[in-house]
Amino acid sequence: MTHFVSWPVAFGGDCVALSSSEVPMQITLNDVSYSYPGSTQTVLDGVRAVFPVGWTGIIGNNGSGKSTLARIATGMLAPDSGTVSPRGLVVAYCEQDAATPPNRIEDFACSWEQAAVRLRLDLGVDDDWPWRYGTLSSGQQKRLQVAVALWENPDVLVMDEPTNHVDVLTRRAILRALAGYRGIGLLISHDRELLDALAGQCLCFEGARVVMRPGGYTQAREQAACDTKTAQRQRRDAKREAARIQAEAARRRNEASKSAAKRSARHLDAKDHDGKGRIKLAVYTGKDGVAGKLSSRMDARLEKARQTLEEAHVDKQYAGDIWMDAEASPRKVLVRMEAGELTQGEHCLRIPDLAVGNTEHIGIAGVNGSGKTTLLTALMRKAPDDLSALFIPQEIGSELAARIMDSLHEASPGERGRVLSIVAQLNSDPDRILDGDELSPGELRKLMLAQGILRHPVLMAMDEPTNHLDVGSIEALERVLGAYPGALVLVSHDERLLERTTDIRWYLEGGDGSSFVLRTA
Repeated sequence: MTHFVSWPVAFGGDCVALSSSEVPMQITLNDVSYSYPGSTQTVLDGVRAVFPVGWTGIIGNNGSGKSTLARIATGMLAPDSGTVSPRGLVVAYCEQDAATPPNRIEDFACSWEQAAVRLRLDLGVDDDWPWRYGTLSSGQQKRLQVAVALWENPDVLVMDEPTNHVDVLTRRAILRALAGYRGIGLLISHDRELLDALAGQCLCFEGARVVMRPGGYTQAREQAACDTKTAQRQRRDAKREAARIQAEAARRRNEASKSAAKRSARHLDAKDHDGKGRIKLAVYTGKDGVAGKLSSRMDARLEKARQTLEEAHVDKQYAGDIWMDAEASPRKVLVRMEAGELTQGEHCLRIPDLAVGNTEHIGIAGVNGSGKTTLLTALMRKAPDDLSALFIPQEIGSELAARIMDSLHEASPGERGRVLSIVAQLNSDPDRILDGDELSPGELRKLMLAQGILRHPVLMAMDEPTNHLDVGSIEALERVLGAYPGALVLVSHDERLLERTTDIRWYLEGGDGSSFVLRTA
């Protein structure tokens, strides 16, 4: 959905609209903090950021707070503390999920001014799409959502995963359209190509820190990697220095105490056993006068080393490989589907006889609206009832999300621990998942995958599995799906994912404009 708001961002003052000549060149966040109601976790803590005219990428792991920060920056959400300025800007916010029609879609449909016509042409939007929004594919809805947002020409434009659901050609069209925007743009995305092409800077969620870095995704990550190596080296050096100082301090205390003890013992009566005992105790504890002075100086050096150790920040990462306790089914063919036609709105898809083998990894590709989701759904309906299969849809609605969370909380402690371990390997914080408040679409997909893996499926089907996932999670997913021993069917526009995880390709090709044909070779 696209939201248009005129926002009082100082939170507490009146909203004063700005004239075009008064529109500022930047948005400023000053010490912004936020926690979800009822949650003990702090999502944002003292964030400072400046968003100038042009595109700023917002990148980070799923659930790190990217969308929350964008909502605070646009006045859709009030921070617990801190300020956002200025006020009175017109903001368009394009949600990840484009299922709900944009607010002004009918006005856009009725507009024949040059800007509207150009956007429909550039983004491949047919004139009748606004009037049959519910029949459009997810990719077509996304194109129309972007077109309406750009047509409004807002002061601030937020794009939350704008290339989810879209094919390669549409992704390029969206990139060209967004490149022409001249306001303050916030781009939340896992699309590395899009970020590199548009973003002049990236606000990076790195563990507990939020850091602004120059350039697009590649430059920002290279700088982050360099900073991490520097911090790791500083931590190693600081640890060694602290250990060396502690050892040196202990040695000097011992030597100083022994020297002081010798001098003091000369003045004692040979029979003064209590005095000798006190001197030995001072030597043992290092609490004689000389040792105390040396200890004070060494403690100051040790504190400096410990401060360096604390300041050398290294992010905690969860990404890793996932172990799957899965085997291929003894059945050679898991699913069969007879030749025929599948209908999707006014379009139809002609298919030949289809079969999914027990170890086949099949990738389904095609343009938006060709019927990929329709085909996958129909295929999974043909799966035998006794077949252990996992199907992860393109979008997870509220009802399915509630069932996923209920299943997590009803699981035994051991099973819950295994689920959260898989989630951690997919680069998400298990504690946040368990808390269950305001989970992102990406976190829900990871949780559903983790729960499904523990059922030992012999067939996995996923519709656009990289949608909503951060880059680290995508790479982890590529590894686990590529190594999966059972049958795999993927619908995806991500060519890299298909190349790394599938060995059979099904293409949906256009026929006469209202029909498509499935090619299996």
